[in-house]
Order: sequence, then structure tokens, then C-alpha cells
Amino acid sequence: MKNQTKTVDVGSLSQRDTRISIALIGLLFFVFGFVTWVNAILIPYFKIACELTNFQSYLVTFAFYISYFVMSVPSSYLLKATGFKKGMMIGFWIMALGAFIFVPAALTRTYEIFLLGLFMIGVGLAVLQTAANPYITVLGPKERAAQRISIMGIGNKGAGILAPILFAAVILRATDTDLFSQLPGMSPIEKAQALDELVRRVIVPYTVMGFVLIGLGILVRYSPLPEINTEQETTEVAAANSGKTSVLQFPHLVLGAIAIFLHVGTQVISIDTIIGYASSMGISLLEAKTFPSYTLFAAICGYLLGIILIPKRISQVNVFRICTLLGLAFTLLIIFAKSSVVFLGHQADVSIWFIVLLGLANSLVWASIWPLALDGLGRFTKVGAALLIMGLSGNAILPLVYGYLADQYGLREAYWVLFPCYLYLAYYAFYGHRIRRWRISGAAKTPVHEQHWQGTTTD
Repeated sequence: MKNQTKTVDVGSLSQRDTRISIALIGLLFFVFGFVTWVNAILIPYFKIACELTNFQSYLVTFAFYISYFVMSVPSSYLLKATGFKKGMMIGFWIMALGAFIFVPAALTRTYEIFLLGLFMIGVGLAVLQTAANPYITVLGPKERAAQRISIMGIGNKGAGILAPILFAAVILRATDTDLFSQLPGMSPIEKAQALDELVRRVIVPYTVMGFVLIGLGILVRYSPLPEINTEQETTEVAAANSGKTSVLQFPHLVLGAIAIFLHVGTQVISIDTIIGYASSMGISLLEAKTFPSYTLFAAICGYLLGIILIPKRISQVNVFRICTLLGLAFTLLIIFAKSSVVFLGHQADVSIWFIVLLGLANSLVWASIWPLALDGLGRFTKVGAALLIMGLSGNAILPLVYGYLADQYGLREAYWVLFPCYLYLAYYAFYGHRIRRWRISGAAKTPVHEQHWQGTTTD
């Protein structure tokens, strides 16, 4: 299928068209957030309903995010063939299929079928993310890219605040705390009946979600969203890229994909593990369900600061550096800070509030990596964006590492997995994003530093 849709250059869009486009992409990011961050409540929910270990429960994030690794590059070719709007409609419909798969999964209480449904939702999201992220990155001045992505982040994390709370309100009952405490003493038949009833509560919300996603696909397909040219090259960029045949010839992109892998892993750990960590302190699931929202609210505060400060008060790259250093500091405080505090009506160890603050540390990292990694790619932009989206598989791998460490050493000690991630992110923020070519030395490739980035993020 060959795309016959006419594309336009970003510079030819009016201010009104640009604002409408940003608003529509903002709607997409809201949907991304709602569908994605509901996993925070699904993990402890499935852990109880399907009788799982910590490691097994984090297969929720693995199944959901490994689809990004599998589908990102195929998604870039799909978008080339269909155009952005048709491609995004297909992405929404694939997500709807994944939501409908929850129905047979719940009727049979089969965890593997749930994982298949989550994988399909992730496949659809991979298509949407491959379209939306480069779109919003080039939709305006380069030096304000992090600002625009911060606005998208508010929609994403705002939906994330609502998702676990609304989902918990639909599937959890006030009597569930007593039910969970009674499960170990039930007979096998009574326990199976109770768990069957518990898991079937997801049927209605996911059926509704499926139909909403179908409707959103049709809405985007016939929206006024323009088919912009995300691969436009200036004369300078075209000359610089004339001899290049692969995205792997852009070190700052490859290193950026690794940075995305580690960043998203730290982000999902901070949100999807906090309910389990709160439960280890004796906090009930009904109370603990609010903690992911606190982390996401901290992220929104970071986005608001980014919108206000970037680029007038501080450059994108310096904000990136500050965020990585905060991540290192908060990780150490999670592990070593120990005292009981009462805050926002919760009595818990102080370390849980440093997990919440990781939302602030993580907030502007994604927004900083994208414009730095895509700088100067020109005609390689779509495939380069696909490579970055593949980095979202970090959400699949790192929570499993956390779950394994939690089973072996304890929930608090497992947060050590974050420290080397933030170390690498600091390396990319201070140095790695400025590397523009590989120096071949023998059989090894060594990155060569070049100051190529133009705009407010230069050192």
C-alpha cells in the first residue's frame, strides 16, 4: 500500500494549524498515559488474582513493553506506507484488539492470555509512539522541543494519575482487604471461586476501553492533523549525511537509544513498584493505590517547571543534567534513609517519598533525549525515531530485574538497579549527546566528540 497523502513542511504551517496539531497530539499522549500507567494497579492485582511471585507479576510490564522492541522498526515502515493518520488509526485498532483479549483471559483466569492482550496493546502503542514523538519534536522551533514534549508529558502523566485511581474504583471493593486476608485460609474450591470473581471485574472496563480506542482511531483518521514532513533536510544536514546509509552511523542517536532504554526503565520502576513497596510497610492495597499518582504528580511539577524555564532561564541540556544528578541522589536516599513519617495521611518509611520524588527527577529526561538524539538525522528521522522507541523495551527488562532482586534480596535493596541507570544518563547528558561520528581503531569503534548541536542546548 503506497501512501498518496500529500505531506507539508513544518515551516509552512500557520500558527493556528500548529496549535491544533499540538492539541491533537496532546490527546494522543493522554491516551498513551491512561493505557500505560494503569499497569501500576494491574501488577499487584494480577499478583493476587493469579497467585504470582514478584518476578511473575512484573511480566505485565515485560509483555506490554517488549512489543516496542519487536514493532518499532516495522512501525516506521507502516507509517511510511500509510502516512501518519492512517497509521495511527491502525495503532488504535490494534490496541482495541488487545483490550478485547482481556475478556477471554478473565473468563478463564489465564495469566498468559492477559499477557497476550497486554502485548497487543503495546504493539498498537508502538505504532502511535513512533508517529507522535518525532511529530511533536519537529512541530516548531528546535530549541523549544523539550518545552513541547513537556506539555505532552503533562497530558501523559495527568492520565496516569487518573488511571490507577479510576481502575481501582471499578475493580476493587471496600471489603477486598478482608478478602485478601482470608484467601490463605480458604479451601482450594472456595479460593478458586473468589479469585475467579475478582479477576472477572476487568471485563467491563477493558471492553469499554476497546470501543473507545476504536472511536479514537476513526477520530484521528478524519481529524485536521496535517501530514507533515518529519524528514526535511537543510542543505547543511543533507551534505553532512550524504555518505551515510544507516542510523547506526549516528553515535548520538545510538547512545540516545540506550539512554531511552535506561530512562524509561527507571521511570516505570518508580511508578509500578511503589504499590508493592507500600504494601511491604503494612499499607493496604486500597490505600497504596494512590502512591503512583503522587509520583506522577511530581513528574507533572517537573514538566511545568520545564515549560516555564526552558529555554528562557535554562537550556534543555542543563535541565537534563540536573535531572540525572537528582536521580542519583534520590536512589541513594531510597536505600539508606530509614525513619517512619506521617505525610499526606500515610504513615510509612520516609524512603517511599524519595521514590515519589523520582517522578520529578525523571520528568524532563525523555523531553531532553529526543531532540538531542534526533538532531541532524534528516531523512533518517523516522527510522531513528523507531530506534528510540525500541528503547522503550527498557520498561520490559528493568522491572523484571527489579522483581528478581526483590525476591532475592528485598524490595528496598532492589532499588540499587536504578543507580547505574542514572550514571549512564548523566554520561549522556554531559558528554554522549555531543558525539557525532565513530572513529574506527582496529576492529573497535570509538566515538568521536563533535560540537554539532545548535540552539540553546549547546554547552
